[in-house]
Amino acid sequence: MPAGKIDRMIVGAVDPSDEVLAARAAAGDDPAFEALVARYQRRVFRLACRLTNETDAPDVVQETFMQVYRHLSTFRGSARFSTWLYRVVVNAGLMHRRARARRPAESLDEFMPRFDADGRHAQTPDALRITPRVDELMDRHVLAKKVQAALQRLPDLYREAFVLRDLEELSTADVAQVLGVEPATVRQRVHRARLMLRGYLSELARGRS
Repeated sequence: MPAGKIDRMIVGAVDPSDEVLAARAAAGDDPAFEALVARYQRRVFRLACRLTNETDAPDVVQETFMQVYRHLSTFRGSARFSTWLYRVVVNAGLMHRRARARRPAESLDEFMPRFDADGRHAQTPDALRITPRVDELMDRHVLAKKVQAALQRLPDLYREAFVLRDLEELSTADVAQVLGVEPATVRQRVHRARLMLRGYLSELARGRS
């Protein structure tokens, strides 16, 4: 087979870029949009978890891709598609957190111990035997939970910059594009986030929180 034909076959086998898929999707090519979703859904879910939590992340992911589908025509290619997509995720996560903050916290009354009229515990022996296992399961995840709790305590302003820069490992310039701020502002926010997290986790290590 001629070398030129082989070269053309290799080029044709290369996956289209995000920007090419975005242009096709904006023109009504649904398979192109589905390809973008398949390419990014794991990263979007991971970022959504870090911006909100695992419970709310699926809603953020759904909202993100709905917004992407609706507004693909506004993507002009002045930035990478991934940068534009991250901006959509950040905005969706922020809106979700604000909406949740306006809702009252769910009651935990249903998890309180129940007693019958004679004062005996209403739970069955099998149910009561689960309690020690709860502590064991919590111990396995205590560090991860504390780190996640610390992350959730960060103000939105600092959490977004920290998550994108230190956890998602975007460059400072890319984070600046996502957040629409100057690189110096990103560096300042990330630095303050690191200081806050370090202080909070240090207090946990000393048993003060």
